[in-house]
Amino acid sequence: MGTNGNPVSDHDVVIVGAGAAGLNAALLLARARRQVAVVDSGEPRNAPAAHMHGFLTRDGTSPADFLEAGRAEVLGYGARMVDGRVDTVANADGGDFTVRLGSGETLRARSILVATGLHDELPDVPGVRERWGRDVVHCPYCHGYEFRDQSIGVLGTSPGAVFHAQLIRQWSADVVLFAHTLDLTTEDRDRLEARGVSVVDGPVARVIVDEDAVRGVELVEGATVSRSAVFVVPRMVPNDSLLTDLGCAVENCWVSVDRAGATSVPGVYAAGNVTDPRAQVVTAAGVGSAAGFAINLDLVDKDIAGALANVS
Repeated sequence: MGTNGNPVSDHDVVIVGAGAAGLNAALLLARARRQVAVVDSGEPRNAPAAHMHGFLTRDGTSPADFLEAGRAEVLGYGARMVDGRVDTVANADGGDFTVRLGSGETLRARSILVATGLHDELPDVPGVRERWGRDVVHCPYCHGYEFRDQSIGVLGTSPGAVFHAQLIRQWSADVVLFAHTLDLTTEDRDRLEARGVSVVDGPVARVIVDEDAVRGVELVEGATVSRSAVFVVPRMVPNDSLLTDLGCAVENCWVSVDRAGATSVPGVYAAGNVTDPRAQVVTAAGVGSAAGFAINLDLVDKDIAGALANVS
């Protein structure tokens, strides 16, 4: 029994997060005949987007359809899907882990994979949050093609916006960087001008939205600039409290992992946006598979050690 009186369910692996990384790891591990539980709170980062792109054979698929198909595949191999939120993960005796859910249920696992992603902290500019994932977006590789040759704005809410405007320039010849709070250098302006990226100075008041679409950007001074889409560089914050609470090492604000997703804590792995802000869906799926492979090998080593101990 768990400390709260609820029964403890034993698993080889508990995976926290059912995005591309978590589900692909679950698929590999379930096919390896491991007892797998995947816990997910149902709040995917890309939920506002209508389609995902850059994933061979899945380009244009809706994120919801992709995750539904992934869940079905994982369930088909005997893994368990648990809808809920993980409150804590703690070390247990024998090198195992206990996973406490908000519902009160407790899971016990020999290994843990955290694939909880990240969340985007958006600038406090009216219109940004309302249109986020539709025509106010971040990733040019995910959305640039859909807005090709249209009038595009880039909000200068982060120093990274300067290069972002340069990057987006390859999808359209009509790109405007709204300086907003940025103090652009002469070099910044020269480089932008050289590639035909216009700069509009002055703080931004709002993104203009009319008839369910972005129509432009309004400055505090009252001037407006017509735009069809707006790109923003949000502050990306990893949902890594489960990992840091376990004592996993952090480097440059992100939990450190090796190529297989192993953290500094034995038996604890992480994959996807929780450790890599640049990972797209296809990348997250790949590192999830690599983590599943590494977890299974680690479990085989533990199986061998247990078998030898029983013999002796």
